[in-house]
Amino acid sequence: MPSTATFLRAVALVAVLLVATGCGGSPSPSGTLAPSGSSAGSAPFIPQIISSETIVGTNRLLFGIDDASGTKTIGAPTINVQVGFQSAGSPPTTIQAADAVFLWAIPNERGIYAVKVTFPAAGDWSAFFRASGPNLPQATVRLQFEVRDKGYAIPIGGKAPAVKTPTAASVADIARIATDPNPDPNFYATSEDEALAKHEPFVLVFATPAFCTSKLCGPALDGIKAVARDEPGITFINVEPYLMQYANGQLQPILDANSQLQPGPAVQAFGILSEPWTFVVDRQGIVRASFEAVVSPDELKAAIAAVR
Repeated sequence: MPSTATFLRAVALVAVLLVATGCGGSPSPSGTLAPSGSSAGSAPFIPQIISSETIVGTNRLLFGIDDASGTKTIGAPTINVQVGFQSAGSPPTTIQAADAVFLWAIPNERGIYAVKVTFPAAGDWSAFFRASGPNLPQATVRLQFEVRDKGYAIPIGGKAPAVKTPTAASVADIARIATDPNPDPNFYATSEDEALAKHEPFVLVFATPAFCTSKLCGPALDGIKAVARDEPGITFINVEPYLMQYANGQLQPILDANSQLQPGPAVQAFGILSEPWTFVVDRQGIVRASFEAVVSPDELKAAIAAVR
């Protein structure tokens, strides 16, 4: 279970990277950047890993790409990116390059990429990003990063913990348990522990549109609500990630002694290090899909189809 400090550090990192890839800025990449086949500093783009953790096993690796100066995002549907991987061991383990999928984090404004990869061992790894597109010369850029034995978040194939989450039945107004300005009442009809007890497949979303540090929770939740309308029979549950209280006519976070947001019990139980985050759980209570930050309609529909 991650500590409050660990959660906040990870949220801050993901927020910085997501804002940087969408709105400019020049944070240091998540690892040591070295262009492949060109002199230092001459790479035409800079990749940045956004995922809060990379672990042994299956990963949905998220990344953004900036221009050579690191001040402007160039991620777009017209920019194609392939990613391959190689371990630092001897002999090295090589994972063949695969096409990354472009995702709108904020529709038509901020875009990132996702690629599925299974790491067989922990340690130092390199990712090789090959990008091409309009006004972008084809090039390969290497980014070094660390793969850990295990992460904090409940992994795919892991058992979902039973947690009592707020429902509309316990309050006079959904605004007392959710910051979504246009909430779907169905997302607050069932507690997570109730869905497990009923052996219902469900989608669990951790998102706080009002207080999301990455600014992605509102758009992410809106996209999931749109998918939910076409998925009858599936329970959808939204949970505010932070400790909250209703005061002065609105839902507000309960800050700690250092005026920092505090992760709520469901976040602690599921071990997530950032928000938004979406889990798809089957009838046996097993996590079958996990989506950090952004999930496309196609990804979510495929995950739901697999647990029906």
